Amino acid sequence: MATINKPKILVVGAGAVGGFYGGKLAQAGADVSVICRSDYQVVAEQGFEIQSCWGDFRFNPTRVLNCVDEYDDYPDYLIVALKALPELDLPDLISGVVGPKTSVVLLQNGINVESLTAERFPNSEIISGLAFICVNRLGPGKIHHMDYGRLALGRYPYGKSTAAEDIAELFKQSGVPCSISEDIITERWKKLVWNVPFNCISVLGGGLDTRAILGTPDSVEFVRKVMVEVCAVAVATGHPLDLEVIDRNINDTIAMKPYRTSMLLDSEAGRPMEIEAIVGNVVRIAEGYGIDTPRINCLYSLLSLHCR
Repeated sequence: MATINKPKILVVGAGAVGGFYGGKLAQAGADVSVICRSDYQVVAEQGFEIQSCWGDFRFNPTRVLNCVDEYDDYPDYLIVALKALPELDLPDLISGVVGPKTSVVLLQNGINVESLTAERFPNSEIISGLAFICVNRLGPGKIHHMDYGRLALGRYPYGKSTAAEDIAELFKQSGVPCSISEDIITERWKKLVWNVPFNCISVLGGGLDTRAILGTPDSVEFVRKVMVEVCAVAVATGHPLDLEVIDRNINDTIAMKPYRTSMLLDSEAGRPMEIEAIVGNVVRIAEGYGIDTPRINCLYSLLSLHCR
């Protein structure tokens, strides 16, 4: 493993997810800078205050910047923890900081979120990443990590990568469980098995947390049927999932602390939601393969109306 000595890392989108994992990389000895907007003043003066079930800590980034253009260097790793929104031209946003040796880590939800970046930077290493974590932003510079926290990383679109292995090792050194997958797209489908039902229902149910969503046998059965539809689309795309993933997701969610999903928090704050990346793309992929997904279609249509 060709580990970089004190790698330079730039986090674009230092909210709850980006701030937390940026802080963990700093604990492992990396040189971590962040792009902040709404939290800029507080973070520049005080850093991040992180309450974590793994132990509270403070994260003082090497540099705190207002925009990508202020970073007058090329990082070894560019970690993108922004919401995956259709109105965001991510390749254009990050073009000035993707150097010849920069690995772009897309730590985002949804499916088919990597293609535009991969097309724009064909000579750059694209690492697709998934965060399995319950973490929220409490206020400017304040992050609350409640449960879980493991990461799955992999070279996009598939295969092995020294760059992915190196940053995974950094995460492990800081105490973050981090696995490497040679088929990261399958891992994305596995996460969608949870994200599609719980994110959608939390919003459409009027503010339900995970425990309330699984509060009755009928609601559990509905969640299960949505998950079955996600698995059917994954199979059609050549990424078959073991249906055991459904029971595991439901049982793990019952066992975890009640959690208000990121989509629900965005909805309540009036922020854009990742509807297209998490749900809309699944609907369109299903239509392309002729897969019937009536429950997912219904959730997508209702969420689209909710946002009008």
